[in-house]
Amino acid sequence: MSAPQRLSVRHVSVYRYSEPVSFGEHRMMFRPRASHDLRLLTMELLITPTPVRLHWLHDVFDNSVAIATFKGKATELLFKSEVTLEHYEAPLPDYSLEGYAATWPFAYTNEEASDLVNARNREYPDDEVDTWARRFLAPHGKTGTMALLRAMALEIKNEFLYVRRTEKGVNRPGDTLRHRSGSCRDFAVLMMDAVRSLGLAARFVSGYIFVPNHDATQGGGATHAWLQIYLPGAGWVDFDPTNSIVGNRHLIRVAVAWNYYQALPLWGTWHGAMHSFRGLDVEVIVTEEPDVTATQSAHS
Repeated sequence: MSAPQRLSVRHVSVYRYSEPVSFGEHRMMFRPRASHDLRLLTMELLITPTPVRLHWLHDVFDNSVAIATFKGKATELLFKSEVTLEHYEAPLPDYSLEGYAATWPFAYTNEEASDLVNARNREYPDDEVDTWARRFLAPHGKTGTMALLRAMALEIKNEFLYVRRTEKGVNRPGDTLRHRSGSCRDFAVLMMDAVRSLGLAARFVSGYIFVPNHDATQGGGATHAWLQIYLPGAGWVDFDPTNSIVGNRHLIRVAVAWNYYQALPLWGTWHGAMHSFRGLDVEVIVTEEPDVTATQSAHS
């Protein structure tokens, strides 16, 4: 594994209203998931107006969730999260799958299958998605599992039009397939449904993406979404069909779930006249911090 990148993530969401409204409970998933490839260094969360109570919990997926409750009324509700982290990127990930999983079709072990029931359930069964998924199979004999999944992610990247969309919800996988366009969430849900149609276990991932200067990576400036597929021997492997990324390059995981609506970055309610809602502004900036150690060595 390479030396870590030090990254900063600034995430600001602002709800605006034409007249004062009151706010119900709001749930936030802004805190990156610490792991062997991500170390959280600092986190600061600012909410205006100040909630009367803010507490944290781990949900059923072990995501960190902040829950805020409010009193009074306001014309604006602001959430600002700032984190710094160390991100360990695997530049050329070599996934050593178990022998029985190296080619498709394969069967999960009984233990794996019982744990992965929800990760294999399809929410949007569609014959067109089934047919599309089987286009990536070898016409005769077995298909390499990683080759199949890489080809599917690459086709979405090359043949579908990326459209940024900030409003909640996703398009049905069949609609994304027919329109050949969508947001990162749409592409993740399409690929999830396609691999589930082949019997593979997949889960939705919400987080952030680092877009270096002069890079063609798509999905910056907002929260990002992709999927993970469970492959015996390799575990949960990241696939970002928006950018045809396999592995964790540029990807900062925040939340994982069986379905997209279980991993919303921000969710809440408000009470007031319907016409008073003026909109939501979201800004996400992910920047690379200088290597402090190298800088100190250069000046020592």
